[in-house]
Amino acid sequence: MKLSSREAVPDGRMSLMEHLRELRNRLIKAILGLALGAIVGWILFPPIWDFITEPYTRIPPKHCLGGNCSLVVHGIFDGFFIHLKVALIFGAILSSPIWLYQLWAFVAPGLYRRERRWTYTFMAAAVPLFVLGGALAYLTMDKGLKIFIGLAPGDTPVLVGIQEYLGYAQAMLFIFGLTFELPLFVIMLNMMGVLSHQRLRKSRRLLIFGVFVFAAVATPSQDPFTMLALALPTIVLFEIAELIAFFHDRRKARRPDPYEGLSDDEASPLDLDAMDAELEKGDRAR
Repeated sequence: MKLSSREAVPDGRMSLMEHLRELRNRLIKAILGLALGAIVGWILFPPIWDFITEPYTRIPPKHCLGGNCSLVVHGIFDGFFIHLKVALIFGAILSSPIWLYQLWAFVAPGLYRRERRWTYTFMAAAVPLFVLGGALAYLTMDKGLKIFIGLAPGDTPVLVGIQEYLGYAQAMLFIFGLTFELPLFVIMLNMMGVLSHQRLRKSRRLLIFGVFVFAAVATPSQDPFTMLALALPTIVLFEIAELIAFFHDRRKARRPDPYEGLSDDEASPLDLDAMDAELEKGDRAR
């Protein structure tokens, strides 16, 4: 039986061509998963579109044409492209376990056991944080719309294009979702020893200021309510990340240093254990 390139080499090392073939196979599987998800999204377009446009229906009726808050199609092909874009967005979300697994399966063999554990933790926390950010964006979308559409003089109707609204909704969902991932990156950097709690504590004021500046620039509507809706929860998440970094650094400081008392040319017990494990793995492979 012929072994795959990953199975043939115990430590996961491959040649450049093997890496390219592995990447090609992973990409094909990820694209197939995206295509299947997009087909489902195309079929389920009506309920998905009703869910996306529901915040728009909550704007003041006096600014809707005939009291009916509906979007406007400006071009002949807008309807098709909206179907396609919504189907792809839904497909990317629905097939996320597939393409995330393909990404993980391509990267994981080159990671150490400890790094793999961090990645598992990261992936387990990343999805709920993104969903939480997207849910908050969905709940606040109508507030920004009401502020700016409400500035129209008198009972002037506001005609919003279907492409324009979808771009706004898509930007809100992704910006909120990705921003909520930033504190998780801070925790991962602290776990890897790149960013200490002491440095986080010293940079707290600068970090809070940066969050407000980012929220003011990144939000599509850039109104005060949406800016605060993004900035305040993000600051709370950063405070939680700092607290986790504090306990992690304090626990790490209590651990004994395996290199203490060793000369420069003497191997530590951890290095010897790792070497023995690699030799044992090579013997089993033979």
